[in-house]
Amino acid sequence: MKLTVIGGGSTYTPELIDGFARLRDVLPIDELWLVDRDPERLALVAGMSQRMFAAAGHPGRIVPTTDLIAGVSDADTVLLQLRVGGQAARHGDETFPHECGCIGQETTGPGGFAKALRTVPVVLEVADAVRRHAKPDAWIIDFTNPVGIVTRALLNEGHRAVGLCNVAIGFQRRFAAMLGVDHRDVALDHVGLNHLSWERGVRVRSASGQLDRLPELIATRLDELADDVHLPASLIGMLGSVPSYYLRYFYAHDVVLGEQRVEPTRAQAVLEVERSLLELYADPTVTGKPAQLEQRGGAFYSEAAVELIASLLSDRGDAQVVNIANNGTLPFLPDDHVIEVPATVRSSGLVALPVAPLPDDIAGLIANVAGYERLALDAAIHGGRERVLRAMMAHPLVLQYDRAEKLTDLLLAGNREHLAWAR
Repeated sequence: MKLTVIGGGSTYTPELIDGFARLRDVLPIDELWLVDRDPERLALVAGMSQRMFAAAGHPGRIVPTTDLIAGVSDADTVLLQLRVGGQAARHGDETFPHECGCIGQETTGPGGFAKALRTVPVVLEVADAVRRHAKPDAWIIDFTNPVGIVTRALLNEGHRAVGLCNVAIGFQRRFAAMLGVDHRDVALDHVGLNHLSWERGVRVRSASGQLDRLPELIATRLDELADDVHLPASLIGMLGSVPSYYLRYFYAHDVVLGEQRVEPTRAQAVLEVERSLLELYADPTVTGKPAQLEQRGGAFYSEAAVELIASLLSDRGDAQVVNIANNGTLPFLPDDHVIEVPATVRSSGLVALPVAPLPDDIAGLIANVAGYERLALDAAIHGGRERVLRAMMAHPLVLQYDRAEKLTDLLLAGNREHLAWAR
């Protein structure tokens, strides 16, 4: 099979390579194409990737290219891991909202909106090339943030696409370790939107069936759960579920804002990590995944990607947490809205598993953010300051009109070079 990674020059790519090498029995890859616009960075990452495959005895061929058409031609699967504007744009996302008393984050709030505006048009251009040149039944797997908005853009244009995030698989591994069981025996009742999700059940398989052990974890390991997501234990106890770390931007907004104003941005930290990683990738004696890569983020993404691709291509029919069209799963959202839930994965498509009714507070927050996401996608596709302003004001972390106007102007001023309609 031919697998193509768009954004293959990312310093994160060797994390993928490590997973592909370790799990080659699950997903045999004949050709792995890395596509990137930066030839120098791509050469370093590809060289490292080729050495890793060779050291692991993987027979697959790794091909770097700056040619999008060559990269996606006859591909079976295309992975998207783009960052339009690089870490410099990310730094802007993480700082400009502070001028209006809002958190700065690359996927949530005004910063996440800026990333969506930059990213959606580029992703749709890539997807059009996939449609024209990849195999007719090729899948697009989107790991590019904001995953929910980007995946909806792809699905609305009729692409064979699914969104993927590593939050759920990270929880699965942590819960399994806490319970002393194999992670393959743990299934999550995961529900929400991308980066706005809750774990409402931790079902562990045993000889007698499946047992939800989340109540046990909350009763006996509450402080540990709270530390893990940096939220008050009393909040988790009240909810009876474990929010993802990203809910901290809503449940503890002012605390997070205070931290952000005195700490370096994540973009600044990642830039330092990337400099170190690129130096290592340039060393021909380095053949294994560097320890510094753990600081880059994206834990377990390679495992999640391998499992998803393998199921899509082999029709295994197992359940995995993915970003797919709602289609009635959450009755308070439109069918075409993209949600993040467990789904049965088959080569013919993905079908969400049933979700138990949600309490009003969780359903209300999901519905509110989903309304913003629909307006954000409209702005990303059609452009226009008024569309941007309307979406900005709809976000529950913004709301006030005066604040939304200022944020809109700051966003446009900092991203004009990436927005063709705003130049």
